[in-house]
Amino acid sequence: MIRGITLILSLTLAGGAWASAPDTSPRPVARPAAPATTTEAQTQPAASAAPRVARIRPQARPAAQRTESTARTEPARQPAQHQVANADPQSPQPAQEPRTKAADLDRPGARSKPRSGSESGGLLSSLRPLLRSDKVTNEARALKQARQKGAVCGDVAIQGTPMGRVTGQIGGCVIENAVAVRSVSGIGLTQRATMDCTTAKTLKRWVENGLKPSVGGRGGGVARIKVAAHYACRARNNQRGSKLSEHGKGRAIDISGFLLRDGTEISVLKHWNSKAYSQMMRNMHRTACGPFGTVLGPNANKFHRDHFHFDTARYRSGSYCR
Repeated sequence: MIRGITLILSLTLAGGAWASAPDTSPRPVARPAAPATTTEAQTQPAASAAPRVARIRPQARPAAQRTESTARTEPARQPAQHQVANADPQSPQPAQEPRTKAADLDRPGARSKPRSGSESGGLLSSLRPLLRSDKVTNEARALKQARQKGAVCGDVAIQGTPMGRVTGQIGGCVIENAVAVRSVSGIGLTQRATMDCTTAKTLKRWVENGLKPSVGGRGGGVARIKVAAHYACRARNNQRGSKLSEHGKGRAIDISGFLLRDGTEISVLKHWNSKAYSQMMRNMHRTACGPFGTVLGPNANKFHRDHFHFDTARYRSGSYCR
C-alpha cells in the first residue's frame, strides 16, 4: 500500500517537470545577418556590381568628358570616326601620307616615292605599282603630240596632210577640204591618197571592221595597203564620153593588194581565186559593201580584175556591190 502511494507521488512530480521543460530548455542564439542568398543576388539589378567593374576599367580621357555610368552603357566598339572625334588632342596622331592628285600624274618627273619602314614592302606596296618614269612619260607625250599634229579630219587614227580645196581641168573635179592620207588606224598606204574626209573616215571604218579581221594574225597582220589610184580628174574607167568618175570628186580609192608584216604580198589579181587567200579576199570585198556606196572587184568587169574599187557615192537603192 505504501509503495503504491509512493509511486503515484513520484509520477506526479515527474509529470510537472516534463510539462515545464519547454520553458526551461536552452534556445539557439539567432545568427547574425547573413549575406544575400544566390536567389536574392540574381534578382538584384546589375548596377550593384558596377563599383567593382569601374575599378578595373581605365579612366575616361579628359577630352571625352564622359561620366562613369555613361562609359558603362556605351558599346565597347565605336565607329572609327567617333573615336577620332573623342581622341585626346594631346596624344600623338599618325602622320598622314599626302595624296597624289590625278593632274600631277601627267607632270614630268612624277613618280612614286619609296616609303620607309614597314611600308617599303609587303602587300600594300605590291598593290600600288610605281608610276611611269620620266622617259616613258616624255615618249608617250611626244607620240601623242606627233599624232595630233599629223591627224586629219579630226581623227588621230587618220594621219595625213590637209590639202584645202583641190580642183582639176574638168568641171566638177573639185574637192573641198581635201586631205592626203598616208596611214589609217596604224596601217600605212604605199602612196598618199587624196580624198575628202567622208571617204577617209569610211576607209578607216573598213580597215578596222573589215580588213584587219579578215587578215587576222596571218603573216603578223597587215602592214601596208597597196594603193592603185585615188584622186584623178577623169571619166569612169577612163572611157571617153562617160560620166565623171568618183575619183575626180575625191570620193574613191583603188586597192590592188596588201603587204603583211612578215613580207608576204597579197595581190587582188593573183590571189582572188587562190586556195590560200580566196576566202580572205572575199571577206574584204563583202565587208566593204555598206560602208562604201560602190564596191567593185574582179567579178564586176574587166576593168576591175586586178583591184578593188571603193567609193562613197550614195544611191537611192543602196550600195552597189559587184
